[in-house]
Amino acid sequence: MFAKSTLVFPLALALLVPLGAAARPRNERNVVIPADVQVGSTLLKAGTYQVEWQDNGPSLRVSFMENGKTVATAEGKMVERDRPWDNDEVVTGPEGKDQMLKEINFHGLKETLVITSDHPSTN
Repeated sequence: MFAKSTLVFPLALALLVPLGAAARPRNERNVVIPADVQVGSTLLKAGTYQVEWQDNGPSLRVSFMENGKTVATAEGKMVERDRPWDNDEVVTGPEGKDQMLKEINFHGLKETLVITSDHPSTN
């Protein structure tokens, strides 16, 4: 009888772990960047990128991936808005002769991913 009860706990735990992982919010989205844009010292060509962000205390580490490879990283933060965005939107602004990535709005989210670092690391 003791042997059966010791097997029940690990089995129950193994079943709960995937449920907890599924309940976590996804911190990644695909985004279409319609025109070339600068992220730090990296020029992202127009195209579709997977954007991932990880909590790093008050700031986020943001990664831009193409074909499974990280092509640029930046520091950012999430800023709460009044309502969810109707569409994905990439916001850029001039900085010298380049268009710098300023923020990304994701369809269905109330938050805006604001790029805060002037000198993100690149890969």
